[in-house]
Amino acid sequence: MVAAAKIVTILLVLALTAFTVSTIVLAVQKGNLSSQLDEAREKINTLEKITTPVIVDTTPVTTTEAPKPQINYRLPRNVKPTVYDLYIDPDVTTGKFSGYNVISLNIIESTKTITLHSHLLTITKVKVLDGETEIPSTFELEKVREFLIVDANAELAVSENRYKLRVEFNGKMDDKIIGLYSSSYLKPDGSKKTIATSKFEPTFARQSFPCFDEPDMKAIYKVTLVTPIDGGYHALSNMPQSGVKDIGDGLKEVTFVDSVAMSTYLSAFIVSDFDYLEGDVRANGVGEDFKMRVYATPEQKNKMPFALETGVKITEYYINYFQVEYPLPKLDMAAIPDFVSGAMETWGLVTFRETSLLYDDKISSTANRQRVATVIAHEVAHMWFGNLVTMKWWNELWLNEGFASYIEYKGTDCAFPDWQMLDQFAISTLHGVLSLDATLGAHPIVQTVENPDQITEIFDTITYSKGSSIIRMLEDFIGPKIFQKSVTKYLTDNKFGNTETSDFLDAIAAQPEVTIDVREIMRTWTEQMGLPVVKVEKISPTKFKLTQKRFFSNPEDYKGTYDDSVFNYKWSIPITFRTDLSSEVQRYWYMHNDEPLEIELPVAPKWIKFNSDQYGYYRVDYDTEMWDALKNSLITDLNVFTVGDRASILNDAFSLADATTIPYETALDMTKYLKDETEYVTWSVASSKLTSLKTSLMFTDIYKNYISYARNLIDKVYKDVGWNVEGVTEHIKNRKRVNILSAACSLGVEDCLKQASDKFMLWIADKNFDISSDIRELVYYYGMFSTGSEQIWETVLERFVNEPDAQEKNRLMYGLSAVQVPWLLQRYIELAWDERYVRSQDYFSCLQNIAANRVGESLVWHYVRENWVRIVERFTLNERYLGSMIPSITGRFDSQTRLSEMEAFFELYPEAGAGEGARVRAKENVKNNIQWLENNKENIAQWLEKNKA
Repeated sequence: MVAAAKIVTILLVLALTAFTVSTIVLAVQKGNLSSQLDEAREKINTLEKITTPVIVDTTPVTTTEAPKPQINYRLPRNVKPTVYDLYIDPDVTTGKFSGYNVISLNIIESTKTITLHSHLLTITKVKVLDGETEIPSTFELEKVREFLIVDANAELAVSENRYKLRVEFNGKMDDKIIGLYSSSYLKPDGSKKTIATSKFEPTFARQSFPCFDEPDMKAIYKVTLVTPIDGGYHALSNMPQSGVKDIGDGLKEVTFVDSVAMSTYLSAFIVSDFDYLEGDVRANGVGEDFKMRVYATPEQKNKMPFALETGVKITEYYINYFQVEYPLPKLDMAAIPDFVSGAMETWGLVTFRETSLLYDDKISSTANRQRVATVIAHEVAHMWFGNLVTMKWWNELWLNEGFASYIEYKGTDCAFPDWQMLDQFAISTLHGVLSLDATLGAHPIVQTVENPDQITEIFDTITYSKGSSIIRMLEDFIGPKIFQKSVTKYLTDNKFGNTETSDFLDAIAAQPEVTIDVREIMRTWTEQMGLPVVKVEKISPTKFKLTQKRFFSNPEDYKGTYDDSVFNYKWSIPITFRTDLSSEVQRYWYMHNDEPLEIELPVAPKWIKFNSDQYGYYRVDYDTEMWDALKNSLITDLNVFTVGDRASILNDAFSLADATTIPYETALDMTKYLKDETEYVTWSVASSKLTSLKTSLMFTDIYKNYISYARNLIDKVYKDVGWNVEGVTEHIKNRKRVNILSAACSLGVEDCLKQASDKFMLWIADKNFDISSDIRELVYYYGMFSTGSEQIWETVLERFVNEPDAQEKNRLMYGLSAVQVPWLLQRYIELAWDERYVRSQDYFSCLQNIAANRVGESLVWHYVRENWVRIVERFTLNERYLGSMIPSITGRFDSQTRLSEMEAFFELYPEAGAGEGARVRAKENVKNNIQWLENNKENIAQWLEKNKA
C-alpha cells in the first residue's frame, strides 16, 4: 500500500506539474509577462516541496474567487500645492533632462505623509522644509499608482506655505512623444535640429516633474528653463520671459513671470530655435489688449500668416462672446514637428501638429485651410472653457471638450462666414457619433474613471462629438442669447476654479427666462449612453403620435435589460418640426416620463419633417405614408427643405435601414432625388453612404447592379464639379468637388480614374508638374491605385522621404498605401516602423491607410497581431491611438472567421489599457457587418432589379 501511495503521489505531482506548466505557457501568451512568470515560478516551487502522499478528496467543493482589491488612484486631499518653483534643464544634445521642484504646500489636515505623483523619473533627493529648517524624511515610489510618497519625521501642522517639499529628479526625453520629450527636424542643409517640448494632458506632467497631477490641484508656476546659448535656442512657457542669465558652459537660464493658478496638465515648456510672427489682439474694453505669436521652425515662417490672422480674429470673437477677459498677458501658438495629438490647449502656449497650424496656399488644400482654422478655434476656446474654469475630475471631461468642439464652429463661422460651418456640424461631428452611440461600445458622457488608462480612453468620440452635439441641442432649445448669457455667468462665477456638470447647468437655470428644468432634462442625456429613435405615426390627417425607444444599429446585439439607467433609457426630447404649410419651426417637449406624445395640427400638411436641421440628438422614424411624402416632395422640389433637413432625412433613412427598422428600399428611394442635389453638406452624406454600400456589397452577386446604379447617380454632379479648382474664395465649391471626385473614383467611374491616372503619370515624369493642392491627394491615391508599379512606388517613396512640408508628406503617405502589389505594401508596413520614414505621430495613421486598401487589409491585420508585443513596448497601452487602431483596421471584416481571429487575439493579449472600449466596438462592428448582409442583401437586390440604370 505504501508503494502504491508513492506511485499515486508521483503521478499526481507530475500531472499537477504538467497542468501548471501549461498554465504558465498560456499566461505568458496572454501578456503581463513578468508578473505572470513570477506567479508561475512560485507554483512550481510549491510543487517541488511536496514530499508527502497526496490524499484525493472526491467531495465536491464550491470555491469563490477572491475579488481583486480596489485600488484608489486618487491623491489624498489633506495636502495641496500652492506654488511650484520649477527648474528644468532639458539637454537637447543628450536627450536627458534634470531639475528640481520646490513645492509650497497647503496642509489642510495635519499629517506626516505627503503624497504626489512621479512616473518614469529618477528621484535623487527629497527634502521637507519648515521654513529654512529641514525635517528628516524618507520617500518611496509606488509604481502602480505612480505615487511619490514622502514620510516626514514630524507632524506637519495645518498651515499654508509654511512647509515646502524640494525634490531633485532626472529623466529622459528621447524615444517618447509625451511628457517632456525630444522632437527634431531637418534643416535645409540636411543637418538635424533637436528641440525639447512637452505634452502633459492628461496624466503626463508627472513624467516631467514630481507634481500633484490632478486637475483640481491648481497651483502657481515659477518656471526656470536652461537652454544652450548657441544654435539660436530660446525658451517658451505659459507666461512671458522675465529674465535671462548666462550660467557658463554655453548655457543660460531663462526665467518666466509667475503664472496664474492652473492645473498641471496645462503647463508647457519648449526649448527650440523657432521663429515667430506677431500680432495684436484687441480686447475692446473686456480686459487688456495683448500679443499673439505663431511659432514654427524658421524655414516655415511663410506658413504662419494664416494662423496668426485666424487666431487673432477668433480670439477677439471669443472675448466679445464670453464677455470675460483673457487672463494672461500673451497667447502663443507653436507648431511642433512631432506631436501626438492634433493640438493641446496649454495655457498661453498652445501646441499643435504642424498640419494643424501651418498653411501655405501653394501647398495646402481647402480642407487643410479649414482644419487649421477649426483647430485654432477649438484650442483658443479652451483658454476660457477648460483653462480658466476646469473640470474637477476627468469624468467631467466633456465640459471641456464638448464645449470647445461646439464653440469652434461659431468661432470659425465668425472668421469665415462663407464656409457654412454651422451647416457642416452635422456631417463633421453629429453623424459619426450617432452611429457610434448606437452600439454596445458606447458609454455615458459622464462616467467614472480612475486610473491613467481609463482617463486616456475617455478622450474619445463620445466625449468630444456627443458632448458638442448635446450642447448644440441645448443652445437650440433654450435659445442662443440665453445660452450666451449662461456661459458668461458660468465662467465669471467659477474663474480659476474647478466645476462639475451641475455648475454649468446651474448657470443656465439661473437665467430668469428659463422656465424648464434644465438640470433634469440634461441628466437624461449626460447620464445615459445611447440615443432615442422617435417613431412618428399618422393617426389622422392632422394628428400624429410619437413614441420613443433606445436606438441600436443592430437590435439583435442587445439582450439585456434597462436596469442600468434610472431613466430606463428614456430621454427628455426637444421635439421640433416643419411642414409644407410653414417654414417656422414648431416646438414641443417629449419628457422621459411621458408616453406617448400626441401632436395635433390645425390643418393637414402634405408632409411633416421632424427634428428640424437635426439639432436634436435623436433619430426619427416615420410610417410608410410619411416617408413616401418626404421622398415625393424631395423629388418634386428639394428646396422646400433646408440643406440640414435634406442631410438628416438621408442620414436617418439609411441608419434606420441598416438597423432593419425600415425596409432598405425606403432608404434607397430617397437617393432618387440626388440627381438634382447640388449642396456640399447633403452630397457629403450621400457619397459617404454610396461608398460604404460599395464596400459592403463588393463580394456579392449584386455588386454589378449596385455599382451601375451608384455611378449613374453620381454622374451628373461629377460632371458639374469637374477637375478645375477655383481659388480659396470658393471654399464650399472646393470642398464639394473633392468629396464628389473622391466618391466617383472610389465607385470606379472610368473618367475619374483616367483623369487621376493621367495627372499622376505627368507628375511622376516631372515632380514640378502643377496639380492643384485640393486634388493632389486624390491624384496620388487613385493614380497609384490605377498605375502603381514597383518603379513608380519607389519614386513616390523617395519624394515622400524628402518632402519637408508636413501636409504634402501626409498626402504622399496616403498615396503610397494605394498600390495593389502585396509585397510592396508589406515593405511599406515594415518601413513605417522606422522613424526615418514615418514619424511616431503618424505611425497608426499609416497602418490604417494601408489596411483601408483591400490588398493591404490582411497584411496589416497579420502584422499587428504578430508584432503586438513590440508595438505595445514602443507606444504603451496608455496610447489611445493604439487602441483605436484595432476597430479601424478591422472595420470591414464581415465573416465569422475574422471574428474568431479577433477574439483569439484579444484572449491572447487581454490587457487593452486605453483601448478597452475600442475592442468592444471592434467586435460588435464585425458582428453587425455579418448580420447586415443577412438582413439586407435580398431587399437591396430586389430594389436594384427594379431600378436598373
